[in-house]
Amino acid sequence: MPASTTSVEVARAVVAAVLDPEVPVLTIDDLGILRDVTVDDSGHVEVTITPTYSGCPAMEAITADVTQALADRGFRDVGVRLVLAPAWTTDWMSDAGKQKLLDYGIVPPQPRDDSTVRVTLSLRCPQCDSPDTRELSRFGSTACKALWVCNACREPFDHFKAI
Repeated sequence: MPASTTSVEVARAVVAAVLDPEVPVLTIDDLGILRDVTVDDSGHVEVTITPTYSGCPAMEAITADVTQALADRGFRDVGVRLVLAPAWTTDWMSDAGKQKLLDYGIVPPQPRDDSTVRVTLSLRCPQCDSPDTRELSRFGSTACKALWVCNACREPFDHFKAI
């Protein structure tokens, strides 16, 4: 497949739709880890992604899913490159991705302000919207999330930490 604007657009759309294996309501584009997709004149597709943190165990699955999704669309020569700099930040998450998290029952990361140290005392429960919540554990189902519980409805929920 010769490189063209169309093939780059198709390859990017295919890759952008790949789901995050840890939070399957988010695509890697929603998450902000998809950095670039290029197609050269020989048809080689190069996908650049940045892990949410160094050593993220999902990168192996995401690489396989990206390669498979592109192969399913006829792109046979694919490379996936992991880049650690600049480091990923929750600022790269799309607004649509943050809304998907909330709809899924995970409180999205709060806006960051690097000039201050934030201490989160309460979050609104994604189930009942009560602010009467508390953190149970700084680490939840993944290192990117903290485990919280609502004191009003008693439901536990994840909070995607701002990084």
